[in-house]
Amino acid sequence: MKKDEILYLNLILFHVGIGFLVFVFPFFSKIYGYLIFILWALYIIKKQNKNNEALMAAAYVVGSEVFLRMTHGNPLYEISKYGVMVFIFLGMYFSGFSKNATPYWIFLLLLIPSVVLTTFVLDFDTDIKNTIAFNISGPVCLGVSSLYTFRRKIPLDQINSILLSMGLPIVTCMVYLTFYTPNIRDVITSTQSNYETSGGFGPNQVATILGMGMFIFFSRIILESKTKYLVIINLIIALNITYRGMVTFSRGGMVTGFLMIILLVFFLYTKSNFAGRVKLNYLIVLLSIAMTATWAYTSFQTGGLIDKRYANKDAAGRVKESKFTGREEVAKGEIDVFLDNPIFGVGVGKGVEVREAKTGDGTLSHDEITRMLAEHGTLGIIGLLILFFTPLALYLENKFNMYLLCFVAFWFFTINHAAMRTAAPAFVYSLSLLNVYFSEIPKKKIVSDS
Repeated sequence: MKKDEILYLNLILFHVGIGFLVFVFPFFSKIYGYLIFILWALYIIKKQNKNNEALMAAAYVVGSEVFLRMTHGNPLYEISKYGVMVFIFLGMYFSGFSKNATPYWIFLLLLIPSVVLTTFVLDFDTDIKNTIAFNISGPVCLGVSSLYTFRRKIPLDQINSILLSMGLPIVTCMVYLTFYTPNIRDVITSTQSNYETSGGFGPNQVATILGMGMFIFFSRIILESKTKYLVIINLIIALNITYRGMVTFSRGGMVTGFLMIILLVFFLYTKSNFAGRVKLNYLIVLLSIAMTATWAYTSFQTGGLIDKRYANKDAAGRVKESKFTGREEVAKGEIDVFLDNPIFGVGVGKGVEVREAKTGDGTLSHDEITRMLAEHGTLGIIGLLILFFTPLALYLENKFNMYLLCFVAFWFFTINHAAMRTAAPAFVYSLSLLNVYFSEIPKKKIVSDS
């Protein structure tokens, strides 16, 4: 094996070891959580963000967020979103931010009226600070990250390094889940989302980050595996992450990850010459066989319940009335709230109080789009339109960013089933705004164009 292959394998094994250590010694998760923020901050300062180390640090925080929440290693529950913003601010300090990111300044400004309104309308016994922070930290994280990434020139190999930085702690999460639930058959008894296979944590969030991990390592098979050893290593990791993601029985994250893989392959296929398409054909066959085998194994391990889950059936094989486990009722309620308060909405965090007062259902929204409508009104619609169309406009300008559509798809579908509970959709969205090139751009040019 070559030196770079040995280094890569050591990185993987190191993160495998962290997952095992946290399972055996749970307190180690706290140490790991604190070290992430301390060491990455020192690394950015030392390197002065010359190679966008801020994005690598932020990506690592995003990849570790669910694992640290699951194992109680985060100093604060929402600290990953704040950590991403702190690292991005460090990156701005050393490398500046985009002077042309007007759409995202507007987006951030559009959030303010609803925040101000909230201070007047929330119930007396509601913790205003925590309520606002819980609901607004995701959109603010997205806006801040986008100010840094908007049209920032970056070579393709750095994008792959950023994705790897996100993927390594996902490997740690996968290993921890493997030890946490070694025998799947003992805990799978229905087609509902399963907390036992999700490390005792929310299956929706776990499946979301595992779906991202599945995409990262399948993309590395296609783009970053120059030898058969790397193909084997990445394939083993990708299939294990896929398996652990499927047995959470939470569909949204895994379907999103699979869609991202399809978009990436489609992009590469349309941009490749004949020889490139031949190689892609072989890879597509390999991946198809591997995915089919993983599904078959999962079906065997779950007694066929995974097939029923994705067919929207219960354990007895009956089709469920709701395809979205009742979340559509919450979304409809938020649309009704928007129609009653179309200009500024009801205020950040007030939507759930209004819904609870009307229906007695205090369920938190899983759909960031309808939440933005209910709590930000027409200003929320304008903000969402900015987020949706800006990266698409950049795609027409620079069609080389092969990940752009994948990242936008991850953001869009994730906020539809998991809102912005984690930092992942916010940060991954911001990566779609990067201006990607094959080779290094001179440092002076990067600064001048950023």
